[in-house]
Amino acid sequence: MTKRRVAVLMGGTSAEREVSLSTGRQILNALDPDKYIVCALDTATGRKFLPAVGLEASLGTLHAADRTTEIQSLPQLPLVAPEERPDVVFIALHGPGGEDGTVQGMLEVLGLPYTGSGVLASALAMDKAMCKRVLTSVGVRMPQDVTIRQGDKRPPTRSAALVPPVIVKPNRQGSTIGMSIVRDPSELEQALLVAFGHDDTALVEQFITGTEITVPILGNDDLEVLPIVEIVPASGFYDYQAKYTPGATDEIVPARIPEIVAAEARRIACLCHRTLGCRGMSRTDMIVTSQNEVYTLEVNTIPGMTPTSLLPRSAQAAGLPFPRLLDRLIDLALERADPACPPHPPAPSPSEGARGGQAMPPSTLSPARERVGGLPPGRGGKVGEG
Repeated sequence: MTKRRVAVLMGGTSAEREVSLSTGRQILNALDPDKYIVCALDTATGRKFLPAVGLEASLGTLHAADRTTEIQSLPQLPLVAPEERPDVVFIALHGPGGEDGTVQGMLEVLGLPYTGSGVLASALAMDKAMCKRVLTSVGVRMPQDVTIRQGDKRPPTRSAALVPPVIVKPNRQGSTIGMSIVRDPSELEQALLVAFGHDDTALVEQFITGTEITVPILGNDDLEVLPIVEIVPASGFYDYQAKYTPGATDEIVPARIPEIVAAEARRIACLCHRTLGCRGMSRTDMIVTSQNEVYTLEVNTIPGMTPTSLLPRSAQAAGLPFPRLLDRLIDLALERADPACPPHPPAPSPSEGARGGQAMPPSTLSPARERVGGLPPGRGGKVGEG
């Protein structure tokens, strides 16, 4: 079998750099050397790392100050990038400059296949305010919110979203970076200052309590919904520390929710994936209230792949170990670039439930034809990000 050349993009300059480095490390360690020739690239080096022919930068060229302990300890890290163009680029970047369509656009211009969603879907999912406009237009219930731009001279129109408790977060950021819970009106100004430290636009959203879940999806046109994960942070709030500190959060697979609610969550996740035009993978974060109402929080187009990340956890529960998950994502990237491209031999299809996923054929959910059943096109919700 001819080995495929894979370039892993990681690091970057966003506030989620450390998360990206951890994601990249996991991918590098898990890619099968019998199947792939791999090089790792940190986009924060400032070099022209993707010229028209070949790749000329790798982690071996990083300044010492740019490295982390995890990157330095990578076993058998390739110090020289392949001389030929990669067959596929595996995007392990998070946040602005990697998850927002910018890198995707560059790779499109260069004609390089890449994992995950394209330019438009990536940009929409990253811009929370715009994403909410698109998803609520097809009937997805999301948190009521007010958008506040830095430098606004007039206060926003009075809204239930401004009545504490509320969540304040940057419009274009992930990993709960810059997010605050406001329980008293006097805390709002400081929370906005924190959010504006990461973006010039902030969202103020209703805070609704309930069971936090996330629904991972694999696929381009034919979608497979992986087991739903229930998120139970020990601190009660799924913040940055709860996400990336081992043992800080219980991740329960499958989620302890009624099957009728799980079916609704799966359907909503597919609707979100298709409406935004996601490809390869997505992970839709939701909350289920005590009345079993489902609220969608956000859609992640490049879910984390760290040791505590949710998509790998769900895939493992579906009988898809991490190396096979990476194979699948690479196959999906090449399929999108060239539908005639043969995949690696697939693993047996898992069954639905705690140990499997559920296939959702393209005709099941057409955003143009079908609204989310049981969810009126109104809004409501809680805040938090997976």
